[in-house]
Amino acid sequence: MSRTVTVTLPDGSKKSFDAPPTGAEVARAIGPGLAKAALAIKLDGKLADLKARIERDARIEIVTPKSPEAPALLRHDAAHVLAEAVQELYPGAQITFGPATEDGFYYDFARAEPFTPEDFPKIEAKMREIVERDEPIEREVWDRDKIKAYFREHGESFKAEWADELPRDEIITVYRQGKWLDMCTGPHLPSTGKLGKAFKLMKLSGTYWRGDRNNPQLQRIYGTAWPDDKQLQEYLTRLEEAEKRDHRRIGREMDLFHQQEEAVGSVFWHPKGWVLWRTLETYLRRRLESAGYVEVKTPQLVDRALWEASGHWEKFRQHMFIAESEDRSLALKPMNCPCHVQIFRQGLKSYRDLPVRMAEFGSCHRNEPSGALHGLMRVRAFTQDDAHIFTTEDRITEEGKAFCDLLNTVYRDLGFTDVSVKFSDRPLARAGSDAVWDKAEAALTEAAEAGGLKVTLNPGEGAFYGPKLEFVLRDAIGRDWQCGTLQVDFVLPERLDASYVGEDGHKHRPVMLHRAIFGSFERFIAILIEHYAGKFPLWLAPVQAVVATITSDADPYAEKVAAALAEAGIRAELDVRNEKINYKVREHSLAKVPYMLVVGRKEAETGAVALRELGGKAQEVLALPEVLSKLKDAARMP
Repeated sequence: MSRTVTVTLPDGSKKSFDAPPTGAEVARAIGPGLAKAALAIKLDGKLADLKARIERDARIEIVTPKSPEAPALLRHDAAHVLAEAVQELYPGAQITFGPATEDGFYYDFARAEPFTPEDFPKIEAKMREIVERDEPIEREVWDRDKIKAYFREHGESFKAEWADELPRDEIITVYRQGKWLDMCTGPHLPSTGKLGKAFKLMKLSGTYWRGDRNNPQLQRIYGTAWPDDKQLQEYLTRLEEAEKRDHRRIGREMDLFHQQEEAVGSVFWHPKGWVLWRTLETYLRRRLESAGYVEVKTPQLVDRALWEASGHWEKFRQHMFIAESEDRSLALKPMNCPCHVQIFRQGLKSYRDLPVRMAEFGSCHRNEPSGALHGLMRVRAFTQDDAHIFTTEDRITEEGKAFCDLLNTVYRDLGFTDVSVKFSDRPLARAGSDAVWDKAEAALTEAAEAGGLKVTLNPGEGAFYGPKLEFVLRDAIGRDWQCGTLQVDFVLPERLDASYVGEDGHKHRPVMLHRAIFGSFERFIAILIEHYAGKFPLWLAPVQAVVATITSDADPYAEKVAAALAEAGIRAELDVRNEKINYKVREHSLAKVPYMLVVGRKEAETGAVALRELGGKAQEVLALPEVLSKLKDAARMP
């Protein structure tokens, strides 16, 4: 017996069907153009196959190549097409897993012979052939014994092992395209032809089955896929630009820092790099002081008893460096918050003392896997620009808004004007009751609204003790970097027995707002280097000017100019080497020095300098006082 199903479209209009339709049938009912473009559907907000049958009244959205969900869908299918291509070309290669990633996809293979980048054109050609075959992609439900037998018969020992360990009550779905298939939860495109050919294989790496180095080694092939060739080319151009901006290369060219095996995950800051750091620190310290923060310093080695009391020992133990001393277990602090509570607990606090805004440029350590380390972006030893605001519940909104205003001002000063905000709510593993989390999430939502922030939901990504706002910066080439955070925490003050005396004369728990602007100095400096490609604004540049001589006759005058720059507060270097001026200009341009002051016999006689700006082709001859005034104004810290 047929039954009527009514679907509601994004514009609010409704369509009724005499029998449960598929997503494809809904698309055809709307129009032939949409039917042709359709890739999948969103059924009550959840992504599903275009061929999925809609058994009940529901809200429906047709996913097309222009939909925000399209890239991830295409990339997942590209992974399957890659796996099919590899197994057609290299019989005996076993498949394991192949997910979509943020910008692409990968698939892990077990194969005795190693792949090389030289194999990529051949594999890409086979992938294009599979796309041209336009193989229908079908979802099938298999029982456990059938899927195990299939994979064993086809020599797929890894897949057979995985199938055997799936939960007994789990429905096992298989997606078939042509003669090839894989276990997958989907959804997928209706056919391989819908993938298109805007994909490219990028690189190879080694990995282990299930990420365990005790298991067999696998080969991972990475690729990227986009809705069209234009987007693919734009992405490849961004990658090229990102490579040019790599902070590790620029760091070497500018002589800022280095890393070496004897201190894995740590940084050796060179004089110029440390000037950059201290300038950034001075700027932020000034901003914090004007915003009513007090600065503190807490120990790096702290007894495990404090970490156990805070909950970090249970939740974070695997990332902590442990030391033993006199039968006591100590941990290098991975964050500052429990230590800040200890300072707050010293002496009796009144409601009149709140809020307490406690900041620290805290040296922290986390035992990150060596394979995850990446220049300054991911390190083991880092400095957090951390602060905690101890306040009353009724001031959460006020304090949250004040922080958001401060953060946005700092970002603008540093050249970031495109900032988005994510709201990360309760994770599965968390401390505190649901009632406490309800209260914390409501308070943070109110603070975000008061700050005029437009937030997107980031489900389940909150800290174990509270929800958080994550501030994401977009850099000069369109990449996003999560940096700042604001977290509302009712849990830690309770666990660590922080209290204040309220207006009623009774003890109360403060609310603890965890907040950071940079996140860590190391990572933020890396982001700044790549954002500016090393060409920092004058106030931030480690070396702001170089005085370079054309002839040795001008050496005494050059020394006078350099001294005048130093007196004016300009970070200047003197270059009186017996080298041609063009050589000096090239060298200091490579080091990204904003200004060169070129002097020769004529300039010495007239008291002038020839001023060259980095990236500029022309130079202007100005009197020395005029140059000093110009640079002094430009170098002023915001």
